[in-house]
Parts: sequence; C-alpha cells; structure tokens
Amino acid sequence: MCRWLSYVGDPVYLEKLVFEPRHSLVEQSLHAEQAKTPTNGDGFGIGWYDERPTPGLYREILPAWNDPNLRALAHHIRSGLFFAHVRASTGTHTSRTNCHPFAHSNYLFMHNGQIGDYPLVRRSLEGMIEDEFYEGRQGSTDSELIFCLMLTLGLKDDPHRAIRRTIEVVENEMKVRGATAPFRFTACLSNGKSVCAIRHASDDKPPSLYWRKRDDHVIVVSEPLDTETASWTAVAPNHTLHVEGDLVVTEDATLACH
Repeated sequence: MCRWLSYVGDPVYLEKLVFEPRHSLVEQSLHAEQAKTPTNGDGFGIGWYDERPTPGLYREILPAWNDPNLRALAHHIRSGLFFAHVRASTGTHTSRTNCHPFAHSNYLFMHNGQIGDYPLVRRSLEGMIEDEFYEGRQGSTDSELIFCLMLTLGLKDDPHRAIRRTIEVVENEMKVRGATAPFRFTACLSNGKSVCAIRHASDDKPPSLYWRKRDDHVIVVSEPLDTETASWTAVAPNHTLHVEGDLVVTEDATLACH
C-alpha cells in the first residue's frame, strides 16, 4: 500500500513535510508503520499549485529516498496546496506514468488502495470512460482508472455525485464479474482551491487516514508525520474529509464532497 500527504495553508517549502519530520513521507517510503508493506519504493510524485491554475507535477520511478532531484525540488518549491505520494505497486508495472499524483486540467488525484481482482474488471471499467478522458490516460493503474471514471461521471459539475457514483460503479462491476478481493479506496482530490479526502473500503479494513489542523494550515496524511498522537484525528471509515482554502474542515458520512 502507498503513503501520501496533502497540505493546505500558508505557503511552505515542500521539504518541510516531505523530508523534515521525524516520520516524514520519505521516511515512510522506507519504514511505513501503518501500511500492509513497510517499504514504498516503486516510485513517487509531487504535485503543487502556485500562481497558475493548473498544477505542477514531478514523478519518478526511483525510490523517494534515492532521488537527489526530489530533495532539490522540495527545497525550492513553495506552495500553499500540494500533494506528495510514495508508491508500493499492487501489481501494475513501475513507470513514471503509473506514479501518483495524476493530473487533469486543474485537478490532482492520488490514491492508496486497490480494486480487488483488478484484471477481472479492468476492461469493462475502462469501457465506461468517456473518450475525452480515456485519451488522456497515460498509465495502467486502477488508481488512474478511478480518476478517469470520476471525471466521466461529472467531477467538474457535481463532485458529490461523481465520487459516490464512482464507488458504486466499481463495486457493482466487481460483483457482476465475480471479484472476491475487496475494494480499498483512501484517496485525495483537489481542484486547486480545496482538498477532498476519502476513506472507504468494501470490507471493514479501509486504509488509514488522518488529519491535523494548526492555525495556518491543515495536513491530511496516510499516517502521522510525528509522535504527537493526540494532535492527529483519524478519519472514520466510509467518510470524506473536506478542507476549504480558508481551512474550514468538515467530515461527511455520506461519501460526498462539498
């Protein structure tokens, strides 16, 4: 399983979270504590927003701990909304196009989890993606497929419905095709102004998800970045967490994003 973080708040250099904390994301790429596998070395990626409406993106197949370019970029890039992700593949090959985050227009998306028995449903789910978004698909992961389905199902117009419908479509197709492995979906999405994080699973084991608010920022993470355990709040299973640009945080049990 992958590890990721998102940040919303006063602009900071990416290294502040990616490298500096005791249990930073780079540390988690080597020694994750709440993941199925402790090592997440199948590539990494960062995505960030600045003065432009579309995000910057850097993805690489090297392990995060072994790429000097990541350290240099994180030292120089300053952003008030960014994503970072370290990957542990669930079956698809290691390539830049399979590394998270994924971007389309002003959106960023990243994911931890998997569509159970993905080969059984991949072809039928891909057939549901509109041409506009299928043509923009670069990799082969179930994560990018989910993102394309969200876009197809109206993410730009009604994110509430798109997230719910995507989960319903995936789980229904799994049932139709006889998939028995669970669908696990802890993900994060941004339009450049706010962040929506989702913690969901078709069984009782959704991947971990936490958040913490300070005066000038909110961080959403797969697992805490430090030992201040009381300062981190776990997102409940089958809930969404929404963080506005003004740092208002709401948690919703309906799998809807405001």
